[in-house]
Amino acid sequence: MTKLEELIQKLCPNGVEHKPLNEVSEMKRGTSITKKDIVEGEIPVVSGGREPAYYCDKYNRDGETITVAGSGAGAGYVQYWTKPIFVCDAFSIQGNPGIQTKYIYYFLTNIQDYMYSTKKGGGVPHVHISSIENVSVPVPPLPVQREIVRILDNFTELTAELTAELTAELTAELTARKQQYAYYRDKLLTFENFTEWRTLDDVIVSLNTGLNPRQFFKLNPDDAHNYYVTIREIQNGTIVVSDKTDRINDDALRLCNNRSNLEVGDVLFSGTGTIGETAVISEPPTNWNIKEGIYVIKPRKEVLHPRYLMYILRTDALRSAIFKKVAGGTVKSIPMAEMRNLRVPVPSLKIQKRLVEVLNNFDSICTDLSSGLPAEIEARQKQYEYYRDKLLTFTPAN
Repeated sequence: MTKLEELIQKLCPNGVEHKPLNEVSEMKRGTSITKKDIVEGEIPVVSGGREPAYYCDKYNRDGETITVAGSGAGAGYVQYWTKPIFVCDAFSIQGNPGIQTKYIYYFLTNIQDYMYSTKKGGGVPHVHISSIENVSVPVPPLPVQREIVRILDNFTELTAELTAELTAELTAELTARKQQYAYYRDKLLTFENFTEWRTLDDVIVSLNTGLNPRQFFKLNPDDAHNYYVTIREIQNGTIVVSDKTDRINDDALRLCNNRSNLEVGDVLFSGTGTIGETAVISEPPTNWNIKEGIYVIKPRKEVLHPRYLMYILRTDALRSAIFKKVAGGTVKSIPMAEMRNLRVPVPSLKIQKRLVEVLNNFDSICTDLSSGLPAEIEARQKQYEYYRDKLLTFTPAN
């Protein structure tokens, strides 16, 4: 029998009392300030996000404090502090005598999804004290609370250490694999005198770019449900959208389509800012389009395999040639005319297809390793959440 089991059997064998959150803690709203009202300092200003909004020279909470973000996308996010903070667009929770503040913190993180679900409001969602003050909290005797906190502290620390070790290990392995992959890719795609070199313009149908919203449409209007793809969404040779991807409405999508005319088999190339990221469109782009500065290259498929073009544009030789043509001041770009004049090796389609098969296999290995890291970390987190839930679930007292 564990120490926790012994304590529960001795101190609360018939279950524990459950009380509303506002009866076991002091819940206080934050104080509204703006950045222009403060003197910069080292005290975190806790507001609507997961990170401090900024830092100032004064505080309005000290000691053990729980904060709940009050507004915005992160409204409802629970944090624990042991240093002075300034609570602004948030509210604080501190345990009353007889209940540990950190025990309440672990209980609230265990219902974090519920905390998020209490958001109210249209444009900017809010979470208010009144939304959660009646949440029922199990209140075991203090020795039981202390033992639960001790276990979860140790488990939290161990999980963080294991995650850091795993991240370092897999990151090193991924780096080595990518270096190996880049070496063999460049070797495979070095043709010297054995292959015809032609200008890109000779082997493509067209080279266009996306549309800038500046004059033509707005990003993220209320009726937007299509995606506006930037360099951020070009990942591992494909397009990956997320909740951070900007949105456009149907009218804007039609405007973008009229300019870029995206199709399956087109190669995307980032020609402005972070130059040289590539992807191939593998599925019909029915609900997204690209920004200005991302080039869409349509290969003549009887001459040039799309994925071969993507891979060849990643080689050191082609990247070096591209960067010699880069122009601009703060924001660099490769002019489209220079891209058209770029010379590329064009072996037979049979050779291109074979090279693509080999490089696809290399790509798959690196991608699997990349996805394995977050999956493993997520598994560790779920294990932690499972045991935390077990520790914080009590039978109500009769």
